[in-house]
Amino acid sequence: MGTYSSHDGYLSRWQHTHYASLICRGPALSFIEVAAVTPQGRTSPLDLGIYDDAHVEGLKAVVGFARSEGQKVGVQLGHSGWKGSMMPILPGRAMEVLRDGKGGWEGGVMGPGTERFKEEYVRPREMTGKDIEEMIGAFGSAAKRAVDAGFDAIEIHGAHGYMFTSFMSPRTNRRTDAYGGSFENRVRILVEVIQSVRDNIPDTMPLFVRISATEWMEWDEQPSWDIEDSIKLARILPRLGVDVLDVSSGGNSPTQKIPIQDAYYQINLAEKIRAVLQKEEINLLICAVGSIDNAEMARDVVENVDGHAKADMLKVGRQFLRDPSFVLTAAKQLGVTVQWPYQFWRAAPGR
Repeated sequence: MGTYSSHDGYLSRWQHTHYASLICRGPALSFIEVAAVTPQGRTSPLDLGIYDDAHVEGLKAVVGFARSEGQKVGVQLGHSGWKGSMMPILPGRAMEVLRDGKGGWEGGVMGPGTERFKEEYVRPREMTGKDIEEMIGAFGSAAKRAVDAGFDAIEIHGAHGYMFTSFMSPRTNRRTDAYGGSFENRVRILVEVIQSVRDNIPDTMPLFVRISATEWMEWDEQPSWDIEDSIKLARILPRLGVDVLDVSSGGNSPTQKIPIQDAYYQINLAEKIRAVLQKEEINLLICAVGSIDNAEMARDVVENVDGHAKADMLKVGRQFLRDPSFVLTAAKQLGVTVQWPYQFWRAAPGR
């Protein structure tokens, strides 16, 4: 999750310490926060970057630590799209645009059109064909840097209303060129980015793609991206070399209506997509996310009951901020024996 602790895209000492404190406690695979593929692709000036070769050295340090612990680590690649050039969202701070010449890049904020996410955000300029081509290339270059840094996996962040969600949605993409209109045209930018990334990483390197499976705008009469669109997209991803679909939701409209009263509201989306793919014998792993904050819930997501599981794997974010030892906590709650870091052995169960 974003920590807003970078300067000029460089990994900070604080971030390195933060990641190390989580990695050493035993997650199967740790993803560091999203790294922007261009300077203008950051949401704020404090975002992590992977748009310069000079960023690789700091990222290598995180990978090196993971290796020393026998752990795997990946990185998300992303572009803010129409949500760029903002101050980071921090407690007690109102939404604030960073203007050109005052630390921001207001003139560099781009999207499928000129519509703003909401009033407090920058009005983007509509991306040209050249803009799109350059961004696709930037993802490929960033992927190569991720390989050079030694990461074990890459995820393309296509969720939460950033660049790809805004292109995929018929609500926010009203283009009339090859990148707008039909479903095939609206997902074209993501497809071409996937191809660019896949071309720059080893065939054996796992590639994840994160999407918002729905905009939660079904209540409105306007067309929107929904679960059926996500299933349609999921069907084509394996042909592009995608190994895992990471199923999140929302973030593309301030008027979304999320059913937060259901703790499984996002997990249910992953389950629906997985059920269709299983029935059609499509080989794509499904990752579930969303407020997974206890061991029983985590087990319920991936446990095979009567030949059925809700997802193949799960990701946990906020709970690791609350409890960096969540893996160890969950193991104790479920009665599973795991190896603690030897530096912590005095605190292990039974001591």
